[in-house]
Amino acid sequence: MSLLPKSDSIQIREVWAENLEQEFDLIRGIVDEYPYIAMDTEFPGVVLRPVGNFKNSSDYHYQTLKDNVDLLKLIQLGLTFSDEQGNLPTCGTDKKCIWQFNFREFNPNEDVFANDSIELLTQSGIDFDMNSEKGIDAIRFGELLMSSGIVLNDNVFWVTFHSGYDFGYLLKLLTCHNLPNSQGGFFSLMAIFFPVIYDIKHLMKFSNSLHGGLNKLAELLEVERVGVCHQAGSDSLLTACTFRKLRQNFFNGSMEKYSGVLYGLGVENGQAMA
Repeated sequence: MSLLPKSDSIQIREVWAENLEQEFDLIRGIVDEYPYIAMDTEFPGVVLRPVGNFKNSSDYHYQTLKDNVDLLKLIQLGLTFSDEQGNLPTCGTDKKCIWQFNFREFNPNEDVFANDSIELLTQSGIDFDMNSEKGIDAIRFGELLMSSGIVLNDNVFWVTFHSGYDFGYLLKLLTCHNLPNSQGGFFSLMAIFFPVIYDIKHLMKFSNSLHGGLNKLAELLEVERVGVCHQAGSDSLLTACTFRKLRQNFFNGSMEKYSGVLYGLGVENGQAMA
């Protein structure tokens, strides 16, 4: 696959409650061959800011993440699978497949949310009524994710952009518990469920003056978007293609020493600070 897939060659596979099991069957069948998993989520924004004294900014950022993830509900998850060369799976079709999971739990009539986030998602085409009616049950999703082969697997490489919240929501689904009280506890869970992660926002520190968010970085690297901005499937594909281009242009050889770090959270030599 070229680094810039054409929009007519991509199929964003919309996943709802009715086809959740069959889509996980497909995913279980491809993960060994396509072990790079780019991931993005959509959620109701940030509504809480903690008060009190914190040892450092990363402790404050983690407490903010925990308070919001514990309270709020995941709306959408996008996954793009690729192999070492950047090829995407076709799953027996004539298109390259990526996945977009739509969850039912969030209800804008009852739940708290950040207005700007929900307005943006609505403008991007997310239909909250359809999500409520046809969306995936989060607990069932967590069960299928646990047995899918894409977590608890150190042969899988997770690729993300500034993804503390993304992983926070997935850990909440997988454990059916609120997030740990400490960053150390959070990173211990990360090491179990997601042993190898690359956060592009962290990698940018080592990449000759690259800056900005995902869209800006993709523009700088001349990576073209397929699909709708601020929908998780399209964002996960852009993340995958941007990672591939970044790796090609700025990193030679092994990237292992850059793994395990989530931008904005406290780590030292890949280990969570106490």
